[in-house]
Amino acid sequence: MEKIAIFFGPLNGSVHRIAKLVASKIGSEKVDLIHIAEASATDLQKYTKIIFGISTIGKDTWQQKFDNNDWSKFFPVVTGFDFTGKRIAIFGLGDHITYAYHFVDSMGLLGKTIKHNGGQIFGGVSTEGYTFQDSEAIVEGQFIGLPVDEDFEPELTEERVSAWINSLMQEL
Repeated sequence: MEKIAIFFGPLNGSVHRIAKLVASKIGSEKVDLIHIAEASATDLQKYTKIIFGISTIGKDTWQQKFDNNDWSKFFPVVTGFDFTGKRIAIFGLGDHITYAYHFVDSMGLLGKTIKHNGGQIFGGVSTEGYTFQDSEAIVEGQFIGLPVDEDFEPELTEERVSAWINSLMQEL
């Protein structure tokens, strides 16, 4: 059975914790966890099923020169990669209070880049049950992936991840 790659960043925070939770829900033996600071296009080529884990980064961050975080270093790899034939899912960490107008924007920006580069995105989630003002992650009326708010709604994480994985494994 082909393994699913979970590319995530940053290391040792909420995204890493959720990446490990996602892996455990799928079955750790079926998953390779890959920290994006150590990843390359060659790593992306090895897998047809990929889950990306990303934290909240607003549009202004992608449009400026920030080279001090994992995603700013890995995003150019994603931007230049041909995702044709790849089945992709995304989870994004967000803060619906502090970033109510940019809730999980980075998940949306990543998803749009992947789609533009030929990838198929799976694992959309209804906006029902989420409180926020605006998000770049909404495509055709739903989130492009799974939003998780560990800052203000950690009690919902386990249930949201479980429901997402149950649905995602039927699609991916």
